[in-house]
Amino acid sequence: MKMKKTISGAMLLLTALLLGGCDFALFAPEGEIGINIRNTMFITVGTMLLVVIPTLFLTVYFAFKYRKGADAEYEPEWEHSNKIELFAWGIPIAIIVVLATITYIATHRLDPRQPIKSDKAPLTIQVVALDWKWLFIYPEEQIATINEIAVPVDRPVEFLITSNSTMNSFFIPRLGGQLYAMAGMENRLNLVANKVGVYRGISSNYSGFGFTGMRFAVHSVPDAKFGEWVAKVKTSPQKLDAESYARLEQRSRDHKVEYFGQIDPLQFKNVIEKYNPVNAGKVVKAKKIEHEEEK
Repeated sequence: MKMKKTISGAMLLLTALLLGGCDFALFAPEGEIGINIRNTMFITVGTMLLVVIPTLFLTVYFAFKYRKGADAEYEPEWEHSNKIELFAWGIPIAIIVVLATITYIATHRLDPRQPIKSDKAPLTIQVVALDWKWLFIYPEEQIATINEIAVPVDRPVEFLITSNSTMNSFFIPRLGGQLYAMAGMENRLNLVANKVGVYRGISSNYSGFGFTGMRFAVHSVPDAKFGEWVAKVKTSPQKLDAESYARLEQRSRDHKVEYFGQIDPLQFKNVIEKYNPVNAGKVVKAKKIEHEEEK
């Protein structure tokens, strides 16, 4: 008995220690979209608990009330109750209607493609999922980075997301929901950071043995600090062009942060268009020729 208690106590302590390392990012958002998503989750779960909690209570209550030896009425001929039917069907139907309404409204209100209302013009960042790293291109600032971004606080950001190969998922837990990155396609995600801070970005879709290293830092900074960060990136001698992009296409794990002070303005467009039927055929043909030359 003592051994069982000791093991149970040890397991509870271990569980508490493991959970102590969690930051519960989804429940502590730092952006308008993230807050709305959290509130929607709370409302949805709270509504469902209106059924779950009474059901659990009644399960215990009926087991106690009709236990052997209790003074409960014995009615072997009982077969129907309008009250039970009302509760058994009416309450679930009402809750389903409420949940459907909440889901419909939230789905349209939190559409990732929908621009965020603000008196500030949105910042555009083009995102390319590579094996296994993230490439971020700032078309207006003419810079690019690997595994790091900076955004001005309270300024909406429009992420244009694609993949260079395998399907991936772009996710900044404290700012909002995830969105898939797929080759040959462009997805749009609008987010905003309402507080100064550094947030963790991840890949939330398995894409190979190196995907756990697809982490990036999101620096939410004042406008002046953002300008300084852009100026720092511009000092990098590296240029994002066809040659440097070919290097980035090579698989790598836990890739370090890189800066590109210059970019090819059409790089993001080229990544998407290389997967259309005409260009895809050219790419396959070029790779076959390259493979034959290596032989």
